[in-house]
Amino acid sequence: MFKHKIYLVLLALAVFASCKKEDDLGDVSNIPGLGGDTWAATPIDNWIRDTLTTPFNVAAKYKWDQGELDFDKTLTPPKEEKIIPLLSAIKKVWIDNYVAEAGKLFMQKYIPKFFVLVGSANWNIDGTITLGTAEGGRRIVLYVLNDFRIKGMPGYVPSDSVEVKMMFHTIEHEFAHIMHQTVMYPEDFKRISVGDYTSNWNNVRDDEANEKGFVSAYAQSAADEDFVEMISLMLVEGRDGFESFLKTISNPAAVDKLRQKETIVVNYFKDVWGINFYSLQTRTRNSINALMY
Repeated sequence: MFKHKIYLVLLALAVFASCKKEDDLGDVSNIPGLGGDTWAATPIDNWIRDTLTTPFNVAAKYKWDQGELDFDKTLTPPKEEKIIPLLSAIKKVWIDNYVAEAGKLFMQKYIPKFFVLVGSANWNIDGTITLGTAEGGRRIVLYVLNDFRIKGMPGYVPSDSVEVKMMFHTIEHEFAHIMHQTVMYPEDFKRISVGDYTSNWNNVRDDEANEKGFVSAYAQSAADEDFVEMISLMLVEGRDGFESFLKTISNPAAVDKLRQKETIVVNYFKDVWGINFYSLQTRTRNSINALMY
């Protein structure tokens, strides 16, 4: 306790000595956030205002601001030509389909209000990649935007694009977190794979996790991640895609676990949110197909 008090006193003295009232701090008008980062609205800004901000009170930040991100990561800004196609695709695949199934008021209430867009991937020290983060249901950060290609964009090739599906998988995953943090899913879901969750998930291959009843290795990290991974994979792959995925699993017990999880997800959407999950699933996959083929 004595040492702690001395530290605080020394720190206070250091701060007092380092900056006096009469010190000249120089011209701060060019420091971002202190009056030096004003700009005229661009067509991108106007599009965001008309398409996202006015109807849903959603802001999207694409201009570079390291203060919004981890300071210990090397990241790159998004290319401006990606912004409108990306956000337009997000609106068609995610927002419009939830509006169609749950109503505009639902999305206005639960949609995150602030998106931060990043061009590159966010690599972690264990070799994994963070594709997106959601904070308190208010803010979503999306990475790897510069790899996003759909019809009409340079480098596009008609295919079941991994990059496109990865982007929507991230969004559906993060929004599912917001949903279950608002109203928790049934405890029965956690019991299906109890004992199989592991913090060592990054050393597990996806196909190994599949054989234990998980849709991905990351789903094996915790029950909450298992729940939202189920939702995001089923929505992005569609019903036919999910059925095809189940056929790749050789362990009948694993398939049975995934069927149990599917049933809980479908009932959760119906009972808690009044959403027909299979209808939402069909809409979502059809919207993704329209971007890729």
